[in-house]
Amino acid sequence: MSGKMVVSGASHLLWMVFAASQAFKIEILPESPVMAQIGASVSLTCSTTGCEAPSFSWRTQIDSPLNGKARTTGNTSTLTMDPVSFGNEHSYLCTATCGSEKAERGIRVQLYSFPTDPEIHLSGLLEVGQPVTATCLVPDVYPFDRLEIALLKDNRLLKNQEFLEPMEGKSLQTKSLEVTFTPTRGDIGKALVCRAALHVEVDEELRERAARKELEVYISPKNTTVSVSPSTRLQEGGSVTMTCTSEGLPAPRIFWSKKLEHGALQPLLENATLTLIAMRLEDSGIYVCAGRNLVGEDTKEVELLVQVAPRNATILVSPSSTLEEGRSVTMTCSSDGLPALRIRWSRQLKNGHLQFLSENATLTLTSTKREDSGIYVCEGSSQAGISRKEVELIIHVAPKDMQLIASPSENVKEGDTVIISCTCGNLPKAWIILKKKAETGDTVLKSIEGAYTIRKAQLEDAGVYECESKNELGSLSRRITLDVKGRESNKDYFSPGLLVLYCVSSLIIPAIGMIIYFARKANMKGSYSLVEAEKSKV
Repeated sequence: MSGKMVVSGASHLLWMVFAASQAFKIEILPESPVMAQIGASVSLTCSTTGCEAPSFSWRTQIDSPLNGKARTTGNTSTLTMDPVSFGNEHSYLCTATCGSEKAERGIRVQLYSFPTDPEIHLSGLLEVGQPVTATCLVPDVYPFDRLEIALLKDNRLLKNQEFLEPMEGKSLQTKSLEVTFTPTRGDIGKALVCRAALHVEVDEELRERAARKELEVYISPKNTTVSVSPSTRLQEGGSVTMTCTSEGLPAPRIFWSKKLEHGALQPLLENATLTLIAMRLEDSGIYVCAGRNLVGEDTKEVELLVQVAPRNATILVSPSSTLEEGRSVTMTCSSDGLPALRIRWSRQLKNGHLQFLSENATLTLTSTKREDSGIYVCEGSSQAGISRKEVELIIHVAPKDMQLIASPSENVKEGDTVIISCTCGNLPKAWIILKKKAETGDTVLKSIEGAYTIRKAQLEDAGVYECESKNELGSLSRRITLDVKGRESNKDYFSPGLLVLYCVSSLIIPAIGMIIYFARKANMKGSYSLVEAEKSKV
């Protein structure tokens, strides 16, 4: 019996050891406080040993909402927070119950936010000599009181800042660091670097971020120049080439334009070289070359002058090129051409030579006279040539200086030829009317240019002849008396031949009369015979 008691005691001791080794226990993972990224997913796992069917519950120490979902499987319970938000920053308790036994474990959940790399922004383009502000932004940071930002240029620290001010409430904030500097040519090819560090208990690759920005340094265009070949003064129909250069970084783009009225620019070409061919008058003007890049513009102007040979000379006469004597007249001359033309007025003489009058564009004649009539010549001249225009000025005057003559004389003999002519030396030509005066009425003579010819004048051609000259301004008349004398009788007037002819004719006329008498008598009888007629007389 004593042996049984020894065995029984040993068995009880072993059971007690095994039972002690299988006592009810609880664990929670992860073991250390959790640093959770806002917006990410985090799971807390609670498990027990020493109990076949435990029950679990989750809560926060301040009895706030869990803001997560719990799931129990066997002796394990998991609380999942997805996504993590500010409502999950608590100390969580997991309670497990097994019969009358109860066990608890707690874990703290801390939050942070550092989702992206910093951003580098510049206030403008980097122009040499012009200050610029560089800003490093770190967005959506929490907690920002553990943030540190450093800005470097070419590995040289420009500025460093820690944000130690107290936080008011929980929120995501964007923090920034600004540095103003003046770019130099030495900054070409260098870089800005922004480094940000959030001092929280996470892996190093999660708590440090950096951004890099290569510096693009610009130089505004300057020293813009234009070369012109062959010259800025050109002949019409010629060609010109203009080449423009401008300094800057990056190399400026070259733009050509032409300046219009009121300062407006007419775009022409984007190219360093501008060539104009077959140039015309309207191609004259101011051409503008502009060197441009992203930070500025520099311009250079050049004026081209197309020398056009004078042409299209015109004369404006006021009030008219035909006017009455005593009136005034103004003649204005103009001509196309460049450079500005020299105007010259002349009067053409009878020998074809020109008589210089004036170099003014306007020529005025006051109180014109008959002798002012004639051809006036305007010449517009330059180095490229001469343009000429003529105008005929006609001064109307009333008829005067009239001449009425009989040629060879006003006293002629019967049978002579005489020419009666009338002339009037005024402008415009007047109407010439030649008439022979008589008591019974005037006879208008058919004259040719004021001349009337009398061939073999007769006594009745003698008398008074009148010439009347008329135009729009008046009339004038002149008279002459033509005397026609008969030829004188003398012994030599009839020649012997004429005397014989006279005698013969005196015999022939009676004979012809007798013949006509007998012819008529024969016609009355129905026939006629000269022989019979003679017989009857016998």
